[in-house]
Amino acid sequence: MAWLEEIVEEEPPEPEEPLGIIVTGNLEPDMHVGAKELVRRALKAAGFKTIDLGGAVPAKDFAKKAKEVDADAIAVSINTYSAKDEIPELVSALEAEGIKDKIVVLMGGAAVKQVDAEEIGALYGRNKEQAIELMKEALKV
Repeated sequence: MAWLEEIVEEEPPEPEEPLGIIVTGNLEPDMHVGAKELVRRALKAAGFKTIDLGGAVPAKDFAKKAKEVDADAIAVSINTYSAKDEIPELVSALEAEGIKDKIVVLMGGAAVKQVDAEEIGALYGRNKEQAIELMKEALKV
């Protein structure tokens, strides 16, 4: 039940000098936000500013918010196969906003694997520790 304790942990403070800005959320129609919350909090505790869009987020909302806040990255959680089917929509939305090649995309979750991330030029993280490591490496911080 350690995972349950992690979910109810206190929210980390906002970093005073963020290492970067990361938009987080679960790709539509995925509502399973537990794992996303663990990653978001870990990224925040590691010094990243996180902007959480929540569960079942449409692909276009990720792209619009990332452009609006001049985000360095998007961390998207994909835990259902119906959400996995929306990955091409995410790529299209990033292209439509003109940020596809300007932003780091990190994905993880029960429905995706390394190969899925590689197909769209994204990073793949298996857990919160790897998400921090990958983000620091990608953003060179």
